[in-house]
Amino acid sequence: MSDISGGGPDRTGPVGIAVVGAGNISTQYLRNLTRFPDLSVLAIADLEVDRAAAAAAEYGVPASGSLAEILALPEVELVVNLTIPAAHADVALAAVRAGKHVYGEKPLALDPAAARTVLSEATAAGLRVGNAPDTFLGAGLQSALRAVATGLIGTPVAATAAFQSPGPESWHPSPEFLFAQGAGPLFDMGPYYLTALISLLGPVGAVAATGHKARESRVIGSGPKAGTAFPVEVPTHVTALLEFRAGAGATTTFSFDSPLSRQSIEITGTEATLLVPDPNNFEGALRLRRPGAKEAEEIPTTGTTVGRGIGVLDMARALRTGAAHRASGELALHVLDVMTAIAASARGAVFEDLPAWTEKLEALPEGWDPLEATL
Repeated sequence: MSDISGGGPDRTGPVGIAVVGAGNISTQYLRNLTRFPDLSVLAIADLEVDRAAAAAAEYGVPASGSLAEILALPEVELVVNLTIPAAHADVALAAVRAGKHVYGEKPLALDPAAARTVLSEATAAGLRVGNAPDTFLGAGLQSALRAVATGLIGTPVAATAAFQSPGPESWHPSPEFLFAQGAGPLFDMGPYYLTALISLLGPVGAVAATGHKARESRVIGSGPKAGTAFPVEVPTHVTALLEFRAGAGATTTFSFDSPLSRQSIEITGTEATLLVPDPNNFEGALRLRRPGAKEAEEIPTTGTTVGRGIGVLDMARALRTGAAHRASGELALHVLDVMTAIAASARGAVFEDLPAWTEKLEALPEGWDPLEATL
């Protein structure tokens, strides 16, 4: 392991950061974390220590090594956990038990019980937990939040949200994990949409859902494993109704089965409808449609569009000031609870039966002409 020179951490200066996980997503984080003046990225860890060393060299980070080695560094105050979802809880607990605050990629854990263990141990140790996504801190969604909070649309009544795509197997070289337990469109993309909706409308009180699977297997479309079939373990099209505690309702769709790609959120209020930018981005147009208007008007957006890592920065600044951080573990737990409830409802959805109606409707003949005399 390479060494960090100098003495102990300066608890009144930049917050010392260590990144765990040097995979694909780490490049987006490291590009930003290493240029924020209020952060000092001190170390990178990975199961493949050579990969950690390469990332450290690329971004000018002074230390690299194993998880145990970077957790032993007293200068590190906050661990950024970018491991695969199955390792999120274990790495977070290791960080907490080493006396470090932790910020993780989504989801907080694979199940709410493990997530609650992370939060309870952190609370007992006087440590903070933060979690992605932080896209809701970007200019697009923050401007939407301000618009709703200031009454621009009146009282929120309803929302619709949709993520639809044909699935990532056509472009992802190793997409199997995205169709395994704990993934699928709900757990992979749901955190972006649900976090955005919760930030705009408050906590969710109840859900009902259905789930479907278009195919039992899929085929990898690119990379060295192109042409390889793999099993689909989870629903790939999930539709859910959400009832928010403040009174609004929402319809949501999360799909890897749609040839039509769609990323949308609309918030309908008593005075207008707000068309919200893609919640997987930090920017985008914010549009307002008023009753009787022929077109939607664009609303100016203000705020940062720097990208991934601003949640870490907000948390680090909060450590110094004592303020609450926004991309919190508690928010991430609520999102995980919502997704888990949606998945459970989709597995055992209860419907009200209706009287049978069995007539099959036939199409009109192709040449049917209402102006023809036939009687």
